[in-house]
Amino acid sequence: MIPVLQGLKVIEQGTFITGPAAGMLLGDLGADVIKVEVPQTGDPFRAFKNGLYSPHYQTYNRNKRSITLDTKDAADREVFDALIADADVYIQNFRPGVAEKLGVGAERLRALNPKLVYVAISGFGATGPAAGRPAYDTVAQAASGFLNLLVNPENPRVVGPAIADALTGFYAAYGALGALFERGRTGTGRKVEVSMLEAMTHFNLDAFTHYFQVDEVMGPYSRPSVSQSYVLRCADGKWIALHMSSPEKFWRGLAVAIEQPDIFEDARFATREARIDNQETLIALLGERFRTQPRDEWCRRLACEDVPHAPMYDTSEALEDPQAKHLQLMTSAEHPVMGLFRTVRSPVSFDGVRALEVRPPPMLGEHNDEIRASLKQRH
Repeated sequence: MIPVLQGLKVIEQGTFITGPAAGMLLGDLGADVIKVEVPQTGDPFRAFKNGLYSPHYQTYNRNKRSITLDTKDAADREVFDALIADADVYIQNFRPGVAEKLGVGAERLRALNPKLVYVAISGFGATGPAAGRPAYDTVAQAASGFLNLLVNPENPRVVGPAIADALTGFYAAYGALGALFERGRTGTGRKVEVSMLEAMTHFNLDAFTHYFQVDEVMGPYSRPSVSQSYVLRCADGKWIALHMSSPEKFWRGLAVAIEQPDIFEDARFATREARIDNQETLIALLGERFRTQPRDEWCRRLACEDVPHAPMYDTSEALEDPQAKHLQLMTSAEHPVMGLFRTVRSPVSFDGVRALEVRPPPMLGEHNDEIRASLKQRH
């Protein structure tokens, strides 16, 4: 990996996903991320079957070092302040007001280090009628209007991963990098604030633009209908996805692949607009055809005709795809206690160099002695 953020020191006091995800993204780019955790228990995401190294925790805490500190304790506060004194970024995702109670509020820390970029992540924002409410992933998705685009009204269930948590961490890292760039000119840090509600509202921008500009309230099938997206079951019970979009050549290729070249003679499917209006009928037609051959055969045919498609993999299949293997998406490292750690590498390459090296997520307080010793050497 080319550590483009080498020399950047990040103090992360995050829990669960949003704060840790922001720290991980900076660590993936080469920053020295020191995770400050409470003694004995650490980040609550650690706990799993009486352990402190759960898959949940591992997901968002690679490329970090861990130190345990109780910032309410005077001696630990002194160590924490020493870390802040020459840090570049501090990240927390406490509820509004909690940081101040713990002695890690923005005013105090920026007084210790005016160059510090202080990142505060919240659920609904630092002020306002909902500021004190608890916010988790599903809550933020719902409040932003995004969940409404995912839930099948015929079988209403919350689906998918914790996208609001992860994206809020992404936006927090994005804000931190912007503040760091400005600091290069001014020499002074900023307080960067982002809430899950703001992050998911911005991520849902397309739906709001449709509402603002053409008074359309989008639903779960609005975009798939316009983009002509399909998921189809094949003869072997496996699934395939198609995204036909606008170019007519994709449809001509599909007609050849399914051996129905006369499909466009049917007025219901002759134009893009007609296919959108008759999508349910088209789904039934395609569904019948795709159930006649196994997935690999359909992939072969569609590839020959340059039709946008992909197998709808599950997690056990996706990284076995030849293209995923070529891109070296899976990387690993050996943890001294937990053994082999495998993960998906950072998606960003620099000058053709991929981020294939990774530091396993730390055990609780794994770097206590190392970090404390470095502070003594500096002082």
